[in-house]
Amino acid sequence: MKNPLNPLINTMNTVRLKTGFCTLLCALLLMQMTSCVQTDDSKHKMNDSNTPLHLMQPEYNTPYGVVDSVAVKSAIDRVLAFLETATPTKVLDKETKKEITDYSKIDENSELERGQFRLTSYEWGVTYSAMLHVVEVTGDERYKAYAADRFKFLADVAPYFEKLQAEGVSEYQMVKVVHPEALDDAGAVCASMLRGQLMGIKFNSRPLIERYIDYIMHKEYRLADGTFARNRPQHNTVWLDDMYMAIPAIAWMGKFSGDNMYFDEVVKQISLFKSRMWLPEKQLFRHGWVESMDPHPAFHWARANGWAILTLTEVLNVLPENYPGRDEVLQLYREHVAGIAALQSGEGFWHQLLDRNDSYLETSATAIFTYCIARGVNNGWLDALAYGPVATLGWHAVSTKINDAGEVEGTCVGTGMGFDPAFYYYRPVHKYAAHGYGPVLLAGAEILALQKNNFPKMNDSAVQFYDQEQKTEEPIFWVK
Repeated sequence: MKNPLNPLINTMNTVRLKTGFCTLLCALLLMQMTSCVQTDDSKHKMNDSNTPLHLMQPEYNTPYGVVDSVAVKSAIDRVLAFLETATPTKVLDKETKKEITDYSKIDENSELERGQFRLTSYEWGVTYSAMLHVVEVTGDERYKAYAADRFKFLADVAPYFEKLQAEGVSEYQMVKVVHPEALDDAGAVCASMLRGQLMGIKFNSRPLIERYIDYIMHKEYRLADGTFARNRPQHNTVWLDDMYMAIPAIAWMGKFSGDNMYFDEVVKQISLFKSRMWLPEKQLFRHGWVESMDPHPAFHWARANGWAILTLTEVLNVLPENYPGRDEVLQLYREHVAGIAALQSGEGFWHQLLDRNDSYLETSATAIFTYCIARGVNNGWLDALAYGPVATLGWHAVSTKINDAGEVEGTCVGTGMGFDPAFYYYRPVHKYAAHGYGPVLLAGAEILALQKNNFPKMNDSAVQFYDQEQKTEEPIFWVK
């Protein structure tokens, strides 16, 4: 602060007053000046006496507070706009790159146009299901049209590529449709198509769905007790990922067909996976289990746990309310949510290895957890007061990874199975890792529903959920 007595001091120094009286006067004036400055400063400093310091606004790295529904819809609309251009539905001549519109002319020189993402991958099965979920929540038919257009395209071209497959000619993307050889090829896309059929989307789905279900139920490798398994990276390996790659499709087939055989298989598979993969002391699943290993290491990879909780969520969405085994699925879901919620970081994300805070923060798993927790609150499976703020913080984190172009950043690329931490710690992330897009759409839609179904409000600087509107603008308020 500028000292108002500076001119006087300068004058006194200039004339070099030598008398004792003047020296005494100078000292008195300096004392007065110091006193005035200190008193003036104290009026402008915040302290416990003059300021409610507990109402100071924190400097969050991730946005914090009640979600803005308009901003949520704007964010997922950006994703939709990007994906509409990034995933074309055309057949091209490999050599001339000209579009083939008469599908009867498809031959060994034909291929699907390659956009940024594969239309037939399991990641895109998740994305199709997410598109259908968004329209259920928002009524925005553009999302339904996205899935419908691609379902119809795949169904229309499949017979011609199936003929080529029989002749020994495989097309990079369509081989997964006409000749699935893994759960990754079949389950997620099948589940999305079944959902599309139940929502009234018209396309020639029967051959595709039947082929997918036949593979899942009758051709996928299993352990002796029937658990879905693979022979990589070791013989008789159970992958947590395969819960999602198989079980939701079976559940949706049960709803679509009305045959309880499928529901029975769903309950059985969840129990089998739990017996090998679930660690009750941590309320988390291990990523991989190899029959010949002793002991069985436990690496709690975030996205694998995401596939598990997403499976439980989808099954609870579909399985009839009083169906035998549903209560056990619901209990496992609740325990898993408790384990997951306890490990959310202060930034709202979850870590690549859930229980290792020095592993990086990952987007796709965070989006899956956000969806599944919000879904649980909206369906009454979880307490809104306890878990509404967890889902809200999760969405705020996810929203920071949707860039202006609608691309999703911070997603771990496709990941195999490892039995050391470095394998997971150093998996790359990329904005074109397809695993992030469906989960982000699912999370955004369910957060919109969460806002409609509840009454979140800031109270004493924290996000709180209420069962009725709190009509006050006070920063701190009491609830009767």
